[in-house]
Amino acid sequence: MFSSDAAYDRFMGRFSTKLAPLFADFAGVEAGDSVLDVGAGTGALTAELARRAAAVAAVDPSPEFAATLRERFPDVDARQGAAEELPWADESFDSALAQLVVAFMSDAPAGVAEMRRVVRPGGAVAVCMWMRDEMELLAAINRTQAVISPERSADVPPYRSPEAARELLGANADVELLTVQADYTGFDDFWSALDGGAGPAGVWLQSLSSEQRETAREELYRQVGEPPGAFTLSGTAWAARVTLE
Repeated sequence: MFSSDAAYDRFMGRFSTKLAPLFADFAGVEAGDSVLDVGAGTGALTAELARRAAAVAAVDPSPEFAATLRERFPDVDARQGAAEELPWADESFDSALAQLVVAFMSDAPAGVAEMRRVVRPGGAVAVCMWMRDEMELLAAINRTQAVISPERSADVPPYRSPEAARELLGANADVELLTVQADYTGFDDFWSALDGGAGPAGVWLQSLSSEQRETAREELYRQVGEPPGAFTLSGTAWAARVTLE
């Protein structure tokens, strides 16, 4: 689902790069902190952490994304690996952050437990994830799937609510909502970003027949308001943070 860095950047990067500063602020990242970016993808959050002069490490299970991280951020300790088995020793970092990834972990509680393991006492563990209906890009795709593939739309993705945040981090977690906007030059820009095959939505689109794809395009155009030109979509994510004792 997330094997192409260019496809991911076109599809979700325009949102994730704007979310990263808000999430880093929420997590309390400051210059000089040692910070781990878990599920770093193509580096939207990694770039923000490096911009803040943090000592950054990053990990992603995709070999292509790990290679992209090493190429884009030569000063970052970038490794290939799963969140559930982080390749660092106990208490290696001041904080560990996971942006837009817990829903895609094989075992999110285990991944968060690993994040806790590698953070020092007094440090922060923070995660965030798009909310199901408050992320306009994904909501429009979900409504389109309900028309084209109703059997698929019945599957509700995990960890899409603030309640789920507390399930992962505990009842004492601090939770906030973070909202960003992304611009499109027109519907063709929107469609080409989705057509790159990134994420579950891109995989779903590529699984459709030619006739279904055309129907999906027409329905998506309707779902985003039939824009005659440039338009903007917003996305809201929950963010949750705990400070380790």
